[in-house]
Amino acid sequence: MELWRDLVMSNPRLVRLKPGLLPSDKAFKRILVAIDGSASSFKAAKYAVNLAKRNDAELIVVSIVQKHTRHFIRTPIEPSVDSRLERYYAYATRNANQWINTVVALARNSGVNATKRVLRGTSIVKTITDYAESEAVDLIVVGRKGTGGFKRLLLGGVSNGVVNHAASTVLVVE
Repeated sequence: MELWRDLVMSNPRLVRLKPGLLPSDKAFKRILVAIDGSASSFKAAKYAVNLAKRNDAELIVVSIVQKHTRHFIRTPIEPSVDSRLERYYAYATRNANQWINTVVALARNSGVNATKRVLRGTSIVKTITDYAESEAVDLIVVGRKGTGGFKRLLLGGVSNGVVNHAASTVLVVE
């Protein structure tokens, strides 16, 4: 129970338990951390690496490239919508890979088995929660505030959404 006490009593603001989960030191074997390049997400990633090390757990590091709909107006002087979207996806994927590689290197230097994945989805929350469920993740770790423009009073939009929609336990790191 020492790990659980540490979780609740230390930095994280919120731990939402999956229904029926009895906390123990060995409750988490597959931990997913979602990063978006923000300081908050890197802080969450460091916390997830430490949890994975203490639990001898696998760490899954993900970043989401948000899909956008084609609602731009084409004009003769502008490049096509498809080429603009492809440039955006290439740029966003490059950034996501850099963030992920930073966290994976930290994990591997700490002796943690880490895998990485860049995901694409229209809804960041749904992409995280669906992927976590498909990978049978025991714990999702997210930062409290991300890079989104609209700031929530207590939690960021993504962290709030993950807390409310995930099937697994969620840890929000401040």
